[in-house]
Amino acid sequence: MTWSHVSRYLIRAEWAPLAGITLFSIVALSLIAPAFLTEYNLFVMLRILSVTSVFALAQMVVIAVGQMNLAVGAIGGLVAILFGGMMEVYGVPVPLAMLIGAAVGILTGWLNGAIIAYSGINGFVVTLAMLSVYTGLNYGITESIPFYNMPQVLLDTYDGKIGPVPNILVIPLVAAALVGLFLFRTRAGRYILATGGNPSAAALSGISIRRSVILAHTVSGALAGFAGMVAVARLGTAEPTIGVDWLLPSFAAPVIGGAILSGGRVSVIGTMVAVVLIVLLENGLLLARTDPYYVQFFLGVLILAAVMFNRWRAVSAEKVTAARENAS
Repeated sequence: MTWSHVSRYLIRAEWAPLAGITLFSIVALSLIAPAFLTEYNLFVMLRILSVTSVFALAQMVVIAVGQMNLAVGAIGGLVAILFGGMMEVYGVPVPLAMLIGAAVGILTGWLNGAIIAYSGINGFVVTLAMLSVYTGLNYGITESIPFYNMPQVLLDTYDGKIGPVPNILVIPLVAAALVGLFLFRTRAGRYILATGGNPSAAALSGISIRRSVILAHTVSGALAGFAGMVAVARLGTAEPTIGVDWLLPSFAAPVIGGAILSGGRVSVIGTMVAVVLIVLLENGLLLARTDPYYVQFFLGVLILAAVMFNRWRAVSAEKVTAARENAS
């Protein structure tokens, strides 16, 4: 592939305007706030991104099947305190604790999907209920007391860096690549997208709707659990509040990145670019010494703007298709 082909693809990509806005934001912040480009500030932003991007991908996979997972943060929080508790209380080695934490994330995600698939209850209601279940388990186990004594090897691994780039940045990059390969290069992933795009047509084509729903939630649970463990490494403690503030950003990133809430179309690259934009927004407000609560306001505005834009694009595409059919 030549450079001209690459540049043409980048220009035509649906996420290209979002990438342009993100690049403009980086330039603007670097001019407005000299502290933005300091090594420490970049390091902090990339550490935050390493968690945000993983739970955003967790939500994106469920959006692909045309549903939503309100329990993303609760799953991440439950896995986080189990992960930290195993290491502090029982001295479980980090690799084994990670495997058990991943298993818990997979199990909770599978449970969400199985209840939705076999009961026929709306995913919004099921995941809302399971949010309460997992959060209750979280606070019941910890009694709202964090686990403080994390193994030094875990903290050293997460704090390692090359210049301003933390070593742990490899986690979201690998997660994004694996999710992209799964959704767009495997049969199971394409079935999830087909189910989200048109469940009736997918069922007529022989696709198991139940299996696709369960698989999407299972993958989402695994990613949410992994984000919880990364959050423990970032904070240095396993706090029961981990995941409490994940819900809005988890929806914001995929939607701003081009996902359709009704399912069938998502963008891994768009989601990752949107995560960068969200982190820039939070960091910019911090550098401007603005009340951090305004982050919620701006995220809401961005989500509304993205949904309206996606709706406009869909209506425009329908009009073009109708015009072509009439012309023929």
